[in-house]
Amino acid sequence: MTMTEGTGAEVTERTEAEVTERTDSHGGPLFPWPLIVVALLPCALCACGRPAADAHPAAASAATTVSSLPHGDHNPHHGGSVLMKGDDLHYEVVLDPAGRAYSIYFTDAVREELPASVASNVELTIKRPGAADERVPLRIDEAGESWIGSGQPVVNPAETTVRVGFAIRSEPYWIDLPFKK
Repeated sequence: MTMTEGTGAEVTERTEAEVTERTDSHGGPLFPWPLIVVALLPCALCACGRPAADAHPAAASAATTVSSLPHGDHNPHHGGSVLMKGDDLHYEVVLDPAGRAYSIYFTDAVREELPASVASNVELTIKRPGAADERVPLRIDEAGESWIGSGQPVVNPAETTVRVGFAIRSEPYWIDLPFKK
């Protein structure tokens, strides 16, 4: 008996003796089960005594809160606007249209509070349409947590901008923002 196998134009004929050499008693191909068992036995023994791996890695990663990841939390903690400078600093600018209470809070990459003294020369410059710019120097609050200051009321927040300026690690920095969120 001959068997034919092949793909496309290439056909190979095999005799019954060749087929028998490659099959077991059930007619299927010979498979080296004893060799597989011996090869996997050390792996199975190494795993003994170890805690099982988490079968649901997605669930484990969901347990990691967004706020514990660098840059994962940009929610304002004080009602202001959160911005970043570089990879390791966030700051939150809180503006008051009444002009009574401006403040700036500094946090690290995972939004852990930093002392206000991490920055220096912190000030705001309020730029109203048709009026002279108002420079508002800020000072560290009594708790040492933020920079605070006050100024004149902002009548038209939608048309007003504010320049936030400070120095961090002796490097001056500033950014212009719309007054209204």
